[in-house]
Amino acid sequence: MWKLKFSKNKDGTEELVRSVNKNIGRQFWEYDPNLGNEQERAQVEHARKQFHVNRFKTKNSSDLLMRLQFEREKGVLNMKSEKNNNKVKMEKEEGYIISEEKVGKTLKRALRCYSTLQTEDGFWPGDYGGPLFLLPSLVIGLWVTGAVNAVLTPEHQSEMRRYLFNHQNEDGGWGLHIEGPSTMFGTAMSYVTLRLLGEDIDSGDGAMQKARKWILDRGGATSIPSWGKLWLSVLGVYEWSGMKAIPPEIWLLPYFVPLHPGRMWCHTRLVYLPMSYLYGRRFVGPFSAIVLSIRREIYTLPYHILNWDHAKYHCAKEDLYHPCPMIQNILWGFLDNVGEPLLMHWPYSKLRNKALNHVMKHIHYEDENTNYICLGPVNKVLNMVCCWLENPNSEAFKCHILRIKDYLWLAEDGMKMQGYNGSQCWDVALSVQAILATNLDDEYGSMLKKANNFIKLSQVTMNSSGNTSCWYRHISKGGWPFSTQDNGWPVSDCTAEGLKAAILLSNLPIESVGKAVETEQLCNAVNLILSLQNRNGGFASYELTRSYTWLEKINPTETFEDITIDYQYVECTSAAIQGLALFTQQNPRHRKMEIDICIVKAANYIESIQWADGSWFALLLVDKLNYWPKEV
Repeated sequence: MWKLKFSKNKDGTEELVRSVNKNIGRQFWEYDPNLGNEQERAQVEHARKQFHVNRFKTKNSSDLLMRLQFEREKGVLNMKSEKNNNKVKMEKEEGYIISEEKVGKTLKRALRCYSTLQTEDGFWPGDYGGPLFLLPSLVIGLWVTGAVNAVLTPEHQSEMRRYLFNHQNEDGGWGLHIEGPSTMFGTAMSYVTLRLLGEDIDSGDGAMQKARKWILDRGGATSIPSWGKLWLSVLGVYEWSGMKAIPPEIWLLPYFVPLHPGRMWCHTRLVYLPMSYLYGRRFVGPFSAIVLSIRREIYTLPYHILNWDHAKYHCAKEDLYHPCPMIQNILWGFLDNVGEPLLMHWPYSKLRNKALNHVMKHIHYEDENTNYICLGPVNKVLNMVCCWLENPNSEAFKCHILRIKDYLWLAEDGMKMQGYNGSQCWDVALSVQAILATNLDDEYGSMLKKANNFIKLSQVTMNSSGNTSCWYRHISKGGWPFSTQDNGWPVSDCTAEGLKAAILLSNLPIESVGKAVETEQLCNAVNLILSLQNRNGGFASYELTRSYTWLEKINPTETFEDITIDYQYVECTSAAIQGLALFTQQNPRHRKMEIDICIVKAANYIESIQWADGSWFALLLVDKLNYWPKEV
């Protein structure tokens, strides 16, 4: 059976796993063949079968494997005593009359249940999956580095196959996300992954045949969007000549140029950073029988006669969410026909080599300052491949391998790669506020005490190394990240919510919740929030907005929109106002004038973007991190 584990590995076999806070907040699954009795194994299999039966109606898992584990370990998870069941049934039959007493009892039951889901570290673990292209990226990345079987045990691979089959749509394809319609990106990547994980072309009760038919009925995988083109090129089942240029030389431009990558949204620039390295090296993994077979399976014509120039700008209509404007076609036409031919030959090839070395330095900087977790799963896998390509025996590659498990999550639908290494800090900050809102904190002080300790140990205590401006990093000290301190990337609203939770906990007796977050740490959080306000008063996600909205016209992704720069959000701005306002109640003298001005500007910004009907357009940052289209 599988077991969910937390924090550092107790047996000391992972000396290369770097951490700044003893891995507080880390969550990962490991397989133990000796774990569980016959009844417990039967419960797990029942949960898996039930999900499979209902997979077309219920797309999201319910973390039943984690809940079953906690029930085994703590014994009281579901609180399903016969007495409680009969009482609830009786109240329903008699007509449930809402009263303060009944609401209080209901809240107490909910909090008792919630307390059993909390780890000793103080956070609540959970699934942060959904995007279907993340797991294929990982498997392809491990395949081309020759590490797939060394890293993924047969049990890992079995659960990954289960996950992909469970989320195959009825038409045979896979979506960008588990709840989305079939796309060429999702389908081609998932099909290729299943083949690499050992599935035969006719296995899966006809599922593989249906997937292949879906691809071929739409003209084959030449119409996969650009991110898919890159991964297939790395694998060797697509040609780099059919890929729009991603020149690493763009990183050598002076920073004042508006389209410099350092001015882009951090998720975008840190994805295209390693992509540019792989493109510049034209890296192709080792050929094998399975790779050559896939070449025959996913195209309508023999591989050697495919028109790669046409494929370069071709994208399936199912994936074309962001059509490329004419100016982009002109720019990429120049890069493809003039820029790349020059840079591939001496003496201009010297510039290419200089750019590749420069890019690799930035990759190492990101890896080291995130303890090889990286900002997110996409650049995590890309960075890992780049480190292997630079030196297959490097310590950097080994460190990357050890952090893969931080992104893998197991539930009744199988094993997936998450959209982040969890949502630990975000969940704890909001959970604390919800618990305190019940006014039942006296009864559940132990839960708040653990949460308080987690908040203290998860705040970022220093800026990233070196001269941060040289690496296009904003300051970090005082912030709270979305997941863990080891991730190291603070977010504006995560910091604001963490600040709010820390202050609210500080108002409670030390005997109940432990020692409060130091005032100096709270001031550091305030300093970071103030530094993140844009001139118009709004707050973006990770950094200041560094460039212009017109930069979206050169957004090369066909599947995502509004990802080129870090836009301001009403949610981030509102959270900042609330956090600063609460702070001033306790510390009215700390940067008072600056805080007052910040709040006024932020409030004016929120009013300025209100729609005529009184509403606001909202895009939760959590959804953006989870790769949803903007209108969802």
